[in-house]
Amino acid sequence: MTNSQTALGSMLREWRSRRRMSQLDLALEAGISQRHLSFVESGRSAPSRQMVLTLAEHLSVPLRQRNRLLMAAGYAPTFSERDVTDPTLRPAMEAVETVLKGHEPNPAIAVDRHWNMVAANSAIAPFLEGVRDQTLLAPPVNVLRLSLHPNGVAPRIANLAEWRAHVLERLHKLNETVADPELTKLEEELAAYPGDGRKSFRHAGADAIAVPFCLKAGEMLLTFITTITVFGTPLDVTLSELAIESFFPADGETARFLREAAAARERR
Repeated sequence: MTNSQTALGSMLREWRSRRRMSQLDLALEAGISQRHLSFVESGRSAPSRQMVLTLAEHLSVPLRQRNRLLMAAGYAPTFSERDVTDPTLRPAMEAVETVLKGHEPNPAIAVDRHWNMVAANSAIAPFLEGVRDQTLLAPPVNVLRLSLHPNGVAPRIANLAEWRAHVLERLHKLNETVADPELTKLEEELAAYPGDGRKSFRHAGADAIAVPFCLKAGEMLLTFITTITVFGTPLDVTLSELAIESFFPADGETARFLREAAAARERR
């Protein structure tokens, strides 16, 4: 039994626990015997590269962590990890830019795995007004920190308690999925901001269809619902971790404000 086999077995057990799968469940999904899987997890058997990838696939392990499983098993990483400026990622980044531009006059942002802003369209401008702590706008801008920080956007969020509970719950679920230490630190930081912690708040509107994002803009109240878009078939680690958050107006007043703001920007 080698140290790498022991490390791999420990990592597999952790991911299986996160996915709430028994050894038998995973063995059946992967098409192997429970005995074989037990030997792999205990370090008594060295799996092939394909077996590691098969187990990772059935455990829905993110690409970054699949590479770590492979390295723990003594194999080279399979999935590339490029910077967003790498020329080979240009087609994908152009697709991101097309989505962002096409979403105008509604706001949209692209973020990386730690919710740092990679790109944004011009309609995001109203979100950034009145930020007292300008260091929050220094790259890389972490959009979750910016939104909940008491000197960021938080003072302008009309339903801050509700939105805060939503963001913390979403971040917690994401971290359960990807097991990223940096996200754990971010979650702890955001939870420590002044507020009501993880207490859940129900939107008062009986006809609400989603948790709204309600932003004060002068005398107006802008109300949005949001969607998250990811690439469907990524084979690159960086690309697999990119996400686009799109904001849609939830009422006519917000839609009109966004159209007028876009017209004003074009006149400048």
